Amino acid sequence: MQTVLLISLGAIIGANLRYFVAQYVSRLIPSSFPFGTLIINISASFILGFFLVWTSERVLADPRWRIFFAVGFCATYSTYSSYAFETFALIETGRWTAAAWNILVTNAVCFLAVIAGAALARSI
Repeated sequence: MQTVLLISLGAIIGANLRYFVAQYVSRLIPSSFPFGTLIINISASFILGFFLVWTSERVLADPRWRIFFAVGFCATYSTYSSYAFETFALIETGRWTAAAWNILVTNAVCFLAVIAGAALARSI
């Protein structure tokens, strides 16, 4: 039961932060391109890469923190399903170039963000 509560608490925080970041980015960068989702996915990739490496190589952390943070928070903060649907919507409206850029940038930059997070965790 404790595991379910940890996941749930992390999920509540992650989902709400995702909503607020997406709203903030859409006001900051008005565009039909899904910049909010892109920024969320990049930051989630960085955070997850950092946290998992940091707590497995640099500091002793209670395994429950990994459940709370990786399974609860990051899983709901990251927006892969939104990314997939927004890419689909770009294709549906004939915006093939924007869809291709969204796929390329999201996959490449999120992968680089995981590497950067892991590198930062290893450097401290």
